[in-house]
Amino acid sequence: MSQAKRVVIKIGSALLVDQAGLRTAWLQALAEDVAWLRGQGTDVVLVSSGSIALGRRILKLASGDLALEQSQAAAAVGQIRLAQGYQEMLAPHGVTTAQVLMTLDDTANRRRYLNSRATLETLLGLGVVPIVNENDTVATDEIRFGDNDRLAASIAVTIGADQLVLLSDVDGLYSANPKTDPSAQHFPIVPHITPEIEAMAGDPISGVSKGGMKTKLLAAKVAVAGGCAMAIADGFVQHPLKALEEGARTSWFLPEGDPRTARKRWISGMKPQGQIHVDQGAVQALARGKSLLPAGVTRVSGQFGRGEPVTVIAPDGQIVAKGLTRYTSEEARAIAGHQSQEIAEILTYPGRAALIHRDDMVSLT
Repeated sequence: MSQAKRVVIKIGSALLVDQAGLRTAWLQALAEDVAWLRGQGTDVVLVSSGSIALGRRILKLASGDLALEQSQAAAAVGQIRLAQGYQEMLAPHGVTTAQVLMTLDDTANRRRYLNSRATLETLLGLGVVPIVNENDTVATDEIRFGDNDRLAASIAVTIGADQLVLLSDVDGLYSANPKTDPSAQHFPIVPHITPEIEAMAGDPISGVSKGGMKTKLLAAKVAVAGGCAMAIADGFVQHPLKALEEGARTSWFLPEGDPRTARKRWISGMKPQGQIHVDQGAVQALARGKSLLPAGVTRVSGQFGRGEPVTVIAPDGQIVAKGLTRYTSEEARAIAGHQSQEIAEILTYPGRAALIHRDDMVSLT
């Protein structure tokens, strides 16, 4: 783990909450692990379950399934306590935390996806550890992820993480439920997720967490396709991240390439919705790996929205790049040829300095 540049760690409800409430001793040990990783120069994002489980204990709600409005109320109460717990445990290590609440629509909608990605990238650039959770206070069945395993995988791909760790109540993938079948085979390495592997998944056995092995395999599919290795690890041990570094029993799902290559491949396969024509100076800047700034744009054609794919065309008509634009076609036309510091005055609101950021662009030359 200490070799990773960026890690997303998903923490299940059963690890954080017991009958007495928040498991502060365990959380303190996890905070020490996070501080250790940060000391190695690794960016860390925590995707944390537990708000509903914690809130229902504070509100003394009965066990069993909760009505939607009860779940949302429990989340509202539990989320603030959960965020406070993370802050209290990480602050002594000099780590600043931030709370980020998301729904499925934040990754499915291109505009909100770009905003979420920009926010997380900015927080990581400032040395902050974001604490992400599904926004259970407003999410309904139509827009929710349903479990934080898939939310964590989506975030890992969004920010280009090279490792995703699912801390759970099981230490990896087995051929059967190891708690009921002592002969179940453990798989330390999963090079490919085959139909046979998928058939081994069972239902969740914890009375607190929502995700089971099925959701973990769905998360693994998303992660590895995005170039991110994924581990299913036992989170109940003290210092679970250091235990993983020291060779604790786990299952690693191998990535398909690296995150940057996978993202570029994804962008290159998208159908362009418009064209950005640029001058020769912009072509040379792009060849050096720079972002596309409005100053280098000579013409905009087509109709497109924020986050949609466009081609970048050189003065000789050659397509030199494809990328995801940070502006609509109307906005791009308005700021074409202008300096980045003029954007706010032209659009009457602050905008991004780049029309297409280098991380959202693939060179075609």
